Amino acid sequence: MKALTAAEMREVDRLTIERHGISGLQLMETAGTLAANAFAGFIRDAGSAGPPPVICVLCGKGNNGGDGFVVARQLRSAASVIFVVLFAREEELRGDAATNFGRWRELGGEVLFVTDDAAYDKASPRILGAHVIVDAMFGTGFRGVASGAIGRAIHDINWLSKDATAVLPALILAVDTPSGLPSDGEAGEEPILKAHHTVTFTAPKVGQLISRNSAAVGSLRVVNIGSPVSLVEEIGKSAVRWSDPNEFADMPLVRKSDGHKGLYGNILIVAGSLGKSGAAVMSGSAALWTGAGLVTIATPDVVLPIVAGAHPEYMTESLAATKDGGIARSNLGRKFAAIAKGRSVLAIGPGLGQNKGTQDFIRSIVTTTELPTILDADGLNAFAGRADKLCKRKSKFLAITPHPGEMARLLGSSVKDVEADRVKTATETAKRWNAHVILKGSHTIVAAPDGRMLVNTTGNAGLSKGGSGDVLTGVLAAMTGQFKTEDWLQTLALGVYLHGAAADVAARGMDLSGMVASDVARNVRQARLELLREMQRRG
Repeated sequence: MKALTAAEMREVDRLTIERHGISGLQLMETAGTLAANAFAGFIRDAGSAGPPPVICVLCGKGNNGGDGFVVARQLRSAASVIFVVLFAREEELRGDAATNFGRWRELGGEVLFVTDDAAYDKASPRILGAHVIVDAMFGTGFRGVASGAIGRAIHDINWLSKDATAVLPALILAVDTPSGLPSDGEAGEEPILKAHHTVTFTAPKVGQLISRNSAAVGSLRVVNIGSPVSLVEEIGKSAVRWSDPNEFADMPLVRKSDGHKGLYGNILIVAGSLGKSGAAVMSGSAALWTGAGLVTIATPDVVLPIVAGAHPEYMTESLAATKDGGIARSNLGRKFAAIAKGRSVLAIGPGLGQNKGTQDFIRSIVTTTELPTILDADGLNAFAGRADKLCKRKSKFLAITPHPGEMARLLGSSVKDVEADRVKTATETAKRWNAHVILKGSHTIVAAPDGRMLVNTTGNAGLSKGGSGDVLTGVLAAMTGQFKTEDWLQTLALGVYLHGAAADVAARGMDLSGMVASDVARNVRQARLELLREMQRRG
């Protein structure tokens, strides 16, 4: 799905009203109701069997505030106490927002009016004492810097919640977008509210995906309030696309009844070294659990027994080791050619180490193989400062999977430079090296050499553990084995999506600090099933 700017979102809303006869009031009602439904689920998950929470809904005077009034009305049954804080006078409300404010008042809903600093000082203890804070102050059309009482509220909530990392408030929930976050991708100026979850309407906004402040959205959910997806595709002009289930709707995700292992990829993973055998194990396990037909791990002879004993379903190949337990350069030539024969995809890098002979081996294999290649971890480090050698290869298909530190080493720059414009970094290097670039991060970017790109928002902080990248390598190799390279951007994006979604599945009932990469690998198959069911439900 295309991401939209604020102006494009307004145009989509206008055309929805004009072409499809849906009133603005109905759009607001649907938006607020769907947001409230999502928020109620987050509240249930956070509260388990505890008592209903105190909910504070912060509203501005515009349409975002109008959505907030609907949310408040719909969340009454989920709260022990719920009240609205309006950062305006009642007479400043207009149109649909005024109508929904009236509906809230007709139900006897409580409202605290905050029109100046003195009123905020009086209201702030109740705001900051709420278990759940709903943000409906500024919408996607916001520009500038949040100031006055709203600016103070944002600052105080961020301070209290330690930017959404403290125990309380239990939940900070943003309606459409966190207040203060620009929608069009430019860097915002603080204060910007840091939310745990954001429910946005119709389509993601460019700034929610690629801005340097995009982490403020927390988890992102997009709900359809009545505008056709075709209208989003018609109006959106940005190259930024969001990886949602619709991006994968035309892929053959259901296995043929007469399918066999030869149809689903013969994967070769070159990974592991003394002390890092787990990287090979996790990559191989992930490839199997993601659906590869055959998986072989080529690894140094000193760790082969560990790797081979970890999983009975994959095969192993022994490679001569260096003195420190890496892969020796002597494996080049006939020996490796025999191992690679008949494979459909090569993944190389996890846990290989940085021995000079090993790095020579990596560079030679990557530049001479004709197999589609996934290059990760120490495979990337072998090209640090000499990344232009990636262009001088035989394979038509290369995908690299750097995190910002690895990308900085490839470019001979700094992490700060890479993070300053992640989209530019990913798209320009994809073109420069004629490779698919998967720039990892909280919103991973998948960029193709032809300029196309997708931004992924599945996943969570549980992925911030060693081994997560090794699992991703195995997932991407398995995806390539099954769906080939005809539209490799789509195939790789699906792999990134499932990797993140598997982390989301693993997180259920678990504190994220305790999640490990193996949890993610084991849950890829469940994530794939849930994606399939979601796509079938949507029709």
